[in-house]
Amino acid sequence: MKAIRNSIVAVAIGISVLGAGCSSFNKTQKGAAIGAGAGGTIGALIGHSAGNTALGAIIGGAVGGTAGALIGHKMDKQAAEIKQTVPGASVVRQGEGIVVKFDSGILFDVNKTDLKSAAQTNLINLAASLQKNPQTNITIVGHTDNTGSDDLNMGLSIKRAQAVKNFIVANNVDGSRLTTVGKGESEPIADNSTADGRAQNRRVEIAIVANDQMKQQAAQGN
Repeated sequence: MKAIRNSIVAVAIGISVLGAGCSSFNKTQKGAAIGAGAGGTIGALIGHSAGNTALGAIIGGAVGGTAGALIGHKMDKQAAEIKQTVPGASVVRQGEGIVVKFDSGILFDVNKTDLKSAAQTNLINLAASLQKNPQTNITIVGHTDNTGSDDLNMGLSIKRAQAVKNFIVANNVDGSRLTTVGKGESEPIADNSTADGRAQNRRVEIAIVANDQMKQQAAQGN
């Protein structure tokens, strides 16, 4: 366990140095540099250690180098498209992938797992982008605040992630590309002691990464 912690710290420091040295890089170039420096296994450990499952999915799947730069270029285009067509989401390019974040209030009523009708347009547009970019895998991660019991929050986060998956699949996206994860209250991004912080923690994050076919094509320079 100590060895794993040391590896995480060492690679995290390496990424920090890379980030400092590459401040002028665009997202594609940063993705290539970080991927080459971290590698898949250590990247997954860093993501888990940082308490961010979506980020871990992206870093853990990174290939780095020239192939990573080509993947990053494709992700740049898809991220720009999602930003234009899914106004209810926060879209962030990260490494060789994309994180799409919805506040739960946009998708669900309080303590509910049925999608709001107003949320469906956002997800229909997201599904359309996923259809046009079939060489990706998608991880859907549900999160809650700390109100209520651990078991209640875990169950709520799982059901909400599954509800998003089901809707996207119903809009003609291959279900084998999608994985769901419920994290309950275990990965807060804000202070749960404030109403604003709790609202930020109630969210669904969607990580989009290259599948094996895209990675193979990128390795061949395509």
